[in-house]
Amino acid sequence: MLIQLSIRDIVLIERLDLSFESGLSVLTGETGAGKSILLDSLSLALGGRGDGGLVRHGEDKGQVTAVFDVDGTHGARKLLRDNGIDDDGDLIFRRIQSSDGRTRASINDQPVSVQLMRQAGQMLVEIHGQHDDRALTDTDAHRTLLDAFTGLTEEVQQLSGLYRAWRDAERGYKAHKAKVEAAAREADYIRASVEELEALSPQDGEEEELAEQRSRMQKSERIAGDISEASEFLNGNSSPVPLIASMVRRLERKSHEAPGLLEETVELLDQALNYLSNAQMEVEAALRRTEFDPRELERVEERLFGLRAAGRKYSVPVADLPALAEKMVSDLADLDAGEERLGELEKLAAAAKVLFDHAAVAVSEKRRNGAVALADAVMEELPALKLERARFMVEVASNPEAAAADGIDTVEFHVQTNPGTRPGPIMKVASGGELSRFLLALKVALADRGSAPTLVFDEIDTGVGGAVADAIGQRLKRLSAKVQVLSVTHAPQVAARAGTHLLISKGPAAEGSDKIATRVATMEPEHRTEEIARMLAGASVTDEARAAAKRLLSGGG
Repeated sequence: MLIQLSIRDIVLIERLDLSFESGLSVLTGETGAGKSILLDSLSLALGGRGDGGLVRHGEDKGQVTAVFDVDGTHGARKLLRDNGIDDDGDLIFRRIQSSDGRTRASINDQPVSVQLMRQAGQMLVEIHGQHDDRALTDTDAHRTLLDAFTGLTEEVQQLSGLYRAWRDAERGYKAHKAKVEAAAREADYIRASVEELEALSPQDGEEEELAEQRSRMQKSERIAGDISEASEFLNGNSSPVPLIASMVRRLERKSHEAPGLLEETVELLDQALNYLSNAQMEVEAALRRTEFDPRELERVEERLFGLRAAGRKYSVPVADLPALAEKMVSDLADLDAGEERLGELEKLAAAAKVLFDHAAVAVSEKRRNGAVALADAVMEELPALKLERARFMVEVASNPEAAAADGIDTVEFHVQTNPGTRPGPIMKVASGGELSRFLLALKVALADRGSAPTLVFDEIDTGVGGAVADAIGQRLKRLSAKVQVLSVTHAPQVAARAGTHLLISKGPAAEGSDKIATRVATMEPEHRTEEIARMLAGASVTDEARAAAKRLLSGGG
């Protein structure tokens, strides 16, 4: 429930800290005192639409903080955990509104989107008034309320699981069917391609290896002529080796005749002969290394060009040809085994649909029975609310062709406000005041089922008085035994039923100040008599009004 509301610099509120108790709390005060400001502030903290005009005049920003105490299993906590928000302890919703229109939202001091704040806030608080009956506007909400009343919430969740299983099975069947049909249309092409790729048998890394081998052979072919020419020079008829060897022998013979003159020359020439001999052997070895079979180069080029042609044909890099071959083989296998698998998937989808259909029909039957019981429960509340001539109906329409996660039913609340008139959707037939009373009757019938832990009723007693206002007060009191109820009211019969009475007033922000501020005070028992007497009598409170107020308090509290 809502346990605290703190407001800073919002419209006429400068600084306000309110604590709330369980049960029924009412907010009363003169028209224009600021009751709507209080609800606008709470709405802002729950993710409502922001507006720079909400900021108190002369201030840069305003702030609203709402603190909730809910049990650990409440859906709002799960929603926050699912979005990475720490939910330990109380839930603290804070909204900062800047005068330039920008807003910041946080929950438990962690920044959140306004959308998440609104989603969580709707799970914690429902605000209802003559012009804000969201529970009656959305027909999806009608089904949710009927399911809550009938105790079908968990069963509908299970039904949603069966629906997802059926739709997943159906999607799997359709996807496989499309794949088999596509493969069948391309069967001849795929088979020819598989045969071609199997014959080609591309290997991982083969293109790079062949390209390197081809480059090496081409380079060898280009330099082989130069090496051959060098070999011819060193080993052919014009080789200088024999001439140098002959010269060395002659000089060796002459060196004995002239000692000390030719020995060094002979030694150098002898070294030159050794180098030339080594060069002859190395050039011969190099020549042998450049030798290759031209047919091998032709084979390498033919293989390389064949791989690249296949890559162009299938619009993939050569490196991807092995994977493409595997995929096409897999596609053929799918085609060959597809019909059998398709039949299995079709049976699975059909079986999943049967399970969902049976469960949906069972839920639908329970909804129809629950619709009668809910209508009867609401009808019991109507006479006291001055709607004794009205009828409330819960229309359940089933359409298996429009199945959804929550079943095959659409649920809509219909009313007939007067005998002889045509029944119709509640939002189209009922007036604003009637809507509020129908909503109250519905909420009392539902008790704590299908409701947020805190319900706020904004002047739903407008335009009624006497016995009807008293009946509204009684029902709000009964409802507050199950959930926390806050009611903005002008009816003394309603105010007298409250466990907590908050008085909203407007006056100078400080002594001598020309600024106006809204204040809220929790009324002590001795002061409540005077306020309820004012609500009964108006500006001039009489002793008769005070006596009537005492009687209301003695019977209402």
